[in-house]
Amino acid sequence: MKISKLGEFGLIEQVIAPEFKELVNQHITGIGDDCAIMPISKNTSHLHTTDMLIENTHFLRDKIAPYQLGFKCLAVNLSDIAAMGGKPLASYLSIALPKDMDVEWMEEFMRGYKDLSEDEDVPLLGGDTTSSQGPIVINVGVTGEINNQHIKKRSDGRPGDILCLSGEIGDSAGGLQVILDALPEDPITARLLDQHLTPYPHVSEGLWLARHQGVHAMIDVSDGIGSDLQHILKASNVKGFIELEQLPISAELRQQAGACGWNAMELAISGGEDYVLLLSMDANQYEKLSGGFRREFGRSLHPIGHLSQGDPVITYMKDKQEVKDLKEGYRHF
Repeated sequence: MKISKLGEFGLIEQVIAPEFKELVNQHITGIGDDCAIMPISKNTSHLHTTDMLIENTHFLRDKIAPYQLGFKCLAVNLSDIAAMGGKPLASYLSIALPKDMDVEWMEEFMRGYKDLSEDEDVPLLGGDTTSSQGPIVINVGVTGEINNQHIKKRSDGRPGDILCLSGEIGDSAGGLQVILDALPEDPITARLLDQHLTPYPHVSEGLWLARHQGVHAMIDVSDGIGSDLQHILKASNVKGFIELEQLPISAELRQQAGACGWNAMELAISGGEDYVLLLSMDANQYEKLSGGFRREFGRSLHPIGHLSQGDPVITYMKDKQEVKDLKEGYRHF
């Protein structure tokens, strides 16, 4: 069987995870969530996450400035810490570079990495550098800390929960489409590009949400809600419903999609790399939590659907009718 047939998550579940299941202490959460969780005391745990970006797979060198790439490769890892409700503590950077790379490129890359590190008070503590005979390969690891009572797992979703997003979705996919279509820069395309090239992780939002017991499951939107919601459904053994009219799609994306013939709704569902938080919460707590979130961050939580008992699949609804054949989320193989 080819890996492309098994897929990323099939590879993890059938080949990688089973080999180490017996080695994982029962008090540790390993493969299967946004971060590994390692208890360090009765009240506190450490979080660990790592992510890889490969040239020509995750980014095009001539389409992203080195500053933006340095910023983004840290952002995607901080987003995993945010999805658990944790506070990031430190990062580790390993990078493989072609020998003919200019030093100035690396200086700009590190400037972007440092600017986000300073914004979130996350020092770089180590890593590795080596040469590459082919593409640039970047791997970032981040450690974090969390109060054990605040941990939010993918498996915490409950029937009756409301599904919410902490921000708009689809702009990053729109920014990628701007690059692929080689569109000229104007205020709208510039905004979409910025969302794709320098996404800002919702670390503060994750910390705030984690303090509330009414918030149950959380995950960050990296592969598109059509893919990322599936992780919550499978881990929580629940069914998901998404109301397509409720998806928070920006006016800029709608306008650009209309001008270029893109499907804004499909970009929002399947595009990914938004790095907002997708969460489920107690329906009775929604008004209170949404109001508190608005006061804290100046914007609302966006309700987009709900969970119910049933098989772990997504049903998309529009005008109270089921919609089928929607493209759902990025697949790595």
